[in-house]
Amino acid sequence: MKHLPRLFENNRAWAAEVLRNDPAFFTRLSRQQAPSYLWIGCSDSRVPANQIVGLMPGEMFVHRNVANVFVHSDLNALSALHFAVAVLRVSHVIVCGHYGCGGVLAALRGDRHGLVDNWLRHVSDVRDKHRARLAPRGTEAEEHDRLCKLNVVEQVLNVTNTTVVRDAWARGQSLAVHGWIYGIEDGLLEDLGITGTSEAEVAATYAQAVEALAGFSSTPSAPASAPSRPPG
Repeated sequence: MKHLPRLFENNRAWAAEVLRNDPAFFTRLSRQQAPSYLWIGCSDSRVPANQIVGLMPGEMFVHRNVANVFVHSDLNALSALHFAVAVLRVSHVIVCGHYGCGGVLAALRGDRHGLVDNWLRHVSDVRDKHRARLAPRGTEAEEHDRLCKLNVVEQVLNVTNTTVVRDAWARGQSLAVHGWIYGIEDGLLEDLGITGTSEAEVAATYAQAVEALAGFSSTPSAPASAPSRPPG
């Protein structure tokens, strides 16, 4: 209790408030974890998964990393996906990016920050794949927003290409995968239109989502002249 006392005070106040509203909450929560959702999102501290969708502890399983990347060589992400789908039997996997993502901006600009550059190579691959759609049109901020969206679309495709998801669909498990983006400036979520409960459905909505981004109109975002910052 000598260290970070404010956080311990906040914790006690939060726990007391939860118990006032539901005296059996923690007893019930300790007996079972039964979320309906897996959230794959960015580590950015401004994007708290449970809070922005109004869910309590126990209602959402969460995996986060810099720039909400999902790649098949990442055993951490694969393990979280497998546990959520095969053990917890979630019904929905949500890949959620956010506007103003520092990791995506670093990949867009080719900035160097050190070790994280190797991780952001995955986002750079998305940039290179969609270079024609990212050709300068308007401000850098608009290009940044477009890459934030395209990154989500590509990560949804990566999730649905895993054996975890395809095996779930093959055995008839009800499982939908979705791609969303979050606006830090207004606190609102946006459905990017890529979603599916089968390989065919995801393939169709992927093509539609990418095509829609060819004529993408940006929402308001940080000025393009803003200095580069460490990814997040």
